[in-house]
Amino acid sequence: MTTPAQRFATPAQIEQDIFNFKLEQQKNGRANETIRSRIQSLRQVAQLCDINDPEIVKLWLSDPKNEHHFEKPCTWNNKTKTKFVDTYSAYMRYKQLQWTKPSYAVTAKLPFIPTEQEIDQLIASCGNLTATVLQTLKETGMRIGELTQLKPIDIDPQRKTVNVTPEKGSNPRILPISDKLIAMLNNLTRDPRATYTTVFQPHKDTLRDYLCNQRKAAAQKLGNPRLAQIGFHTLRHWKGTMLYHESKDLRHVQKMLGHKQITSTVIYENTACALWLTETDNFTCKVAHNEQEETDLINTGFQHVNNRGELAFYRKRK
Repeated sequence: MTTPAQRFATPAQIEQDIFNFKLEQQKNGRANETIRSRIQSLRQVAQLCDINDPEIVKLWLSDPKNEHHFEKPCTWNNKTKTKFVDTYSAYMRYKQLQWTKPSYAVTAKLPFIPTEQEIDQLIASCGNLTATVLQTLKETGMRIGELTQLKPIDIDPQRKTVNVTPEKGSNPRILPISDKLIAMLNNLTRDPRATYTTVFQPHKDTLRDYLCNQRKAAAQKLGNPRLAQIGFHTLRHWKGTMLYHESKDLRHVQKMLGHKQITSTVIYENTACALWLTETDNFTCKVAHNEQEETDLINTGFQHVNNRGELAFYRKRK
């Protein structure tokens, strides 16, 4: 008797279907990252079952114990399964086939937020390129896909800003950067054989490989396994959480992260409230007597409260 795992279309036919699906996605204006992710997951599943048979695909997704003798069982969590269902639904539309989508309950989780000290430890432990990537993501909260699009003209050292070209339907934005980051960018060593015109290596997977190797070594050297959990998107979550904690202004966080919808920003309000649940609003207060003192306070993170005559009052959370 033929098992589900043996009911394959020919590899050549499957590859041709996936290639044609890729072309169709490109013609429909899908983002390159979306297409790459979809093609990658389709090819992964195609190695294990017949992706042109939706019932077989559903059986594989529902068979983590591999009772139906697939080459490998499905080890995805429900969030990954839900994402693949969206991909496969698009593939079914391309094939003009009908299927009944399975539904998976996804447990909502707040993102992992490392401490700033842990982020700085990881940055200090990495090589020049990876450290600069991490510092850029830490200061700006941009996505790794936005970082890989940065060109030298987007960096304005005079105004100390970076011009972010958005991805995933976000808003464009100009963000402040520090003197430290500007110096790191200026000292970035470029491979003389490189043909790309962007500031960083444009291939995200290559940058991720660099990070994975270096954070593993850092976690072992410093005896802190939490460092191994810090990814590129972790720094966006950290930035959003810190922005809300410091400002208590959800619209400000939305603007800085480039979210089209504020519903995408609410998670940082929830995360900040969870992390600082027991914190009282204790502040360090300073008084500025002139313009230079005001500038110094702003540069060290103090926020303006009010003025009384010629005195300006500032505060910063302890």
